Amino acid sequence: MSETVKQADASGEVKPRSVRVVLMALMIAMLLAMLDNMIIGTAMPTIVGELGGLEHLSWVVTAYTLATAASTPIWGKIGDMYGRKGSFLTSIVIFLVGSVLSGMAQDMGQLIGFRAIQGLGAGGLMVGVMAIIGDLIPPRERGKYQGMMAGVMALAMIGGPLVGGTITDHLGWRWAFYINLPLGAVALAMVTAVLHLPKKKAKGKIDYLGAALLTVAITSTVLVTTWGGTEYAWGSGEIIGLIVVGVLSLAAFLYVETKAAEPVMPLHIFRSRNFTLMSVIGFLVGFAMFGGVLYLPLFQQSVQGASATNSGLLLLPMLLSMMVVSLVAGRITTSSGKYKMFPIIGGALMVVGLFLLASMDTGTTRLVSGLYMAVLGAGLGFLMQITMLVAQNSVDMKDMGVASSSATLFRTLGGSFGVALMGSLFTTQVTDTMAERLGPQAAKAAGSAQLDAASLEKLPEAVRDAYQHAVAAGTHSAFLLGACVAVLGFALAWFVKEVPLRGAGPAPAGGEGAKAAQAPQDSFAH
Repeated sequence: MSETVKQADASGEVKPRSVRVVLMALMIAMLLAMLDNMIIGTAMPTIVGELGGLEHLSWVVTAYTLATAASTPIWGKIGDMYGRKGSFLTSIVIFLVGSVLSGMAQDMGQLIGFRAIQGLGAGGLMVGVMAIIGDLIPPRERGKYQGMMAGVMALAMIGGPLVGGTITDHLGWRWAFYINLPLGAVALAMVTAVLHLPKKKAKGKIDYLGAALLTVAITSTVLVTTWGGTEYAWGSGEIIGLIVVGVLSLAAFLYVETKAAEPVMPLHIFRSRNFTLMSVIGFLVGFAMFGGVLYLPLFQQSVQGASATNSGLLLLPMLLSMMVVSLVAGRITTSSGKYKMFPIIGGALMVVGLFLLASMDTGTTRLVSGLYMAVLGAGLGFLMQITMLVAQNSVDMKDMGVASSSATLFRTLGGSFGVALMGSLFTTQVTDTMAERLGPQAAKAAGSAQLDAASLEKLPEAVRDAYQHAVAAGTHSAFLLGACVAVLGFALAWFVKEVPLRGAGPAPAGGEGAKAAQAPQDSFAH
């Protein structure tokens, strides 16, 4: 680590080694939050078999996602007002308590409730990691550690399903939750011992009304994207009602934030052109990435005959490409201080990668699809951490928490929208293609479930061929939508201003260093 990345304790003593330990603890915490859903996915069939409640299965994931998204902005503001260390440690404890309770659940209702507690803690973990890194490491130095972030994500996505399957088979599904305890204990001990940040004393009260309205708006949005086209038709009263509630609560939230003394999401941060652009681009990155993670394994299992057991390994070309490119981009950013070219290059590669994936059909080999995934991964690698880096560099230090939480929230919501809209398009295309090839009744019977490679082998050849063509057509439509959305991200990247990254020199705690480094043109007012 560069000698310019230093941390001072209360006595003023510089402890660069402590920063290394803290960064390791932060990576463990991020791994906790990201690994959990990946592990649980492979354990779900066993959980349902023991606890029952198949009709509520989706809520095990939805409860966690909702709680994470809704709590993210609140954790960011709490950290800004009362201190980063205390809020981060609290989020770890809440996550671990939720893990223990989930492992002890006796029915599906309890598991859903305890997963929501886990999600509350996970929201603080993600924001805390980003904000603490923002406090400890200046943006100019921060770039070189982007590969670490991408590496944790790759490890979670690749290792999660494998670890989840192994734990479920040999130790039982409850250990899929208990495995969080030793990792969390290590993170708690390391952060408690070596993280020294200035204590903060809030001058005002938390904006509870704003937090409540934002929670309602986020909850409505996530439920619309989760239920729309699956639980309820898009034009149903339930979905329309949720949309109305979401719009009204968002409008009320924006009004309240203009009046609050300590708004949970200060609207002035969106006056920065770069911050606003990075928030939108982050949304689009989430849209493309989570859609890809969902539909690539499905295509390779159903069309290319890959085993579901190795579903995490199927994403290896995309994830490795993302990790390597993110690391290289970070190094270049650190050495040059330049970053504008990365959102542009990343946006272009994301568009090309999604268009290539949209071109896949039943004759596409695994090698070719792997190359296409690598192109998409490279695009995501240029964008994933740069969006957070530039967003943090565009605000005062006092707003580091809300900037980190806002960027994380937009990416999360982008993923939710991506999965929902791409999923709706995929399902419609699969149904239509099956009906064309087999007729409406046969299509309904054969297309009622997602079939793995082993199940496909048992089908008559005509049905199997029709299903594979249907999945290929559905994948084409889903990725074509993703590519069209990514074009917007590429266009927006050209408007990013090359504002100098704050260097490693000390900056006043009140954020004056941020103001000095932020050029006047990084504002919609100029």
